Amino acid sequence: MTKENNAQILIKVTPNFIEKNSMVEFNKYVFSYEVEIKNDSPQSVQLMSRHWIIENSKSEIFEVKGEGVIGEQPTINPGEVYIYSSFTEISTPSGSMWGSYKMLAESEVYFDVEIPKFELTMPRTLH
Repeated sequence: MTKENNAQILIKVTPNFIEKNSMVEFNKYVFSYEVEIKNDSPQSVQLMSRHWIIENSKSEIFEVKGEGVIGEQPTINPGEVYIYSSFTEISTPSGSMWGSYKMLAESEVYFDVEIPKFELTMPRTLH
């Protein structure tokens, strides 16, 4: 299997703490995240599967693997951006996430695209 130049697939993640869905008294911290996937390559790619690694501030690690994202296996044409939102829950007020997407290029070559590590942090409020 040849490895494509995955630097041509750009990933940007914007996390957000969801206070209304979190239950701090029960160590339940919910974060949404919006993912932008930009295809700067000369050929179409299809997102086949995802692999997330989620770590809380106690260094407990959870993995999520599955087909596609949000029930889809989108095809992203050259120059296009695919955006989706999802969420995760951790048991501490902060943590981080990272992982990879398995993509299928138009040339029928599979390759992995790294999802850069990003922080999940509950905003601190002073009363």
